[in-house]
Amino acid sequence: MGSPDPRPTGDLAAALGHVFDRPDRLVEALTHPSMAGLGAASRTIGRAYERLEFLGDRVLGLVIAEWLLETHPDEREGDIARRQSALVARDAVVRIAERIGLGDHIVAVTGVGDVAARAQPAMLADALEAVIAVVFLDGGLDAARRVVRRLWADEIGQSAPPQDAKTRLQEWAQGRRRRAPVYETVDRQGPDHAPVFTVRVTVGGVDPAVATGRSKQEAEKAAAQALLDRLPEGRR
Repeated sequence: MGSPDPRPTGDLAAALGHVFDRPDRLVEALTHPSMAGLGAASRTIGRAYERLEFLGDRVLGLVIAEWLLETHPDEREGDIARRQSALVARDAVVRIAERIGLGDHIVAVTGVGDVAARAQPAMLADALEAVIAVVFLDGGLDAARRVVRRLWADEIGQSAPPQDAKTRLQEWAQGRRRRAPVYETVDRQGPDHAPVFTVRVTVGGVDPAVATGRSKQEAEKAAAQALLDRLPEGRR
């Protein structure tokens, strides 16, 4: 049984600010691989969807990098890189997907794509990256640039280059003369194309924190943030 019909994609196209020459491209980006069912067809559609996510992620990164270099001409590369990392991070992508109501448009089977599932961060982030990819395929880099700048307009003006959780935890430990954080991968599950890593971080004198992620780096950052969340003086 399918999930409730999504809202017309024209609503989403209006939120994106892009008129599609081929509206079917947008439908493709919004159709979760679960709709293909099981078997070879599902694997084929799943790979196609993953390729859209891959392309959209790269287009997003390029447009944001270009934009940051334009808006911060005197800033060091390291600070630009930290800004970009925050702007393309999953939580930022999910925040924007929620802002435009993207979950209402995702089509997926019941159990994967019901109302609750369509609000899951992973599905929202993947779908928005796929949408950016099809805008690029439909209208080229100029169109993708316009859409990304429209959607990220409220995010780009961060007052200072952010530090990721691992950097903040490192500085927290150094400032208190504690041993540097140690990250240990304690588990790995899932298929090779979609692994899930579990990482534990330990800092002298503090109970360890554990978190998961789709890569070791993502899991390490999540574990560092989890530990920081327990330290009022470590939050920023």
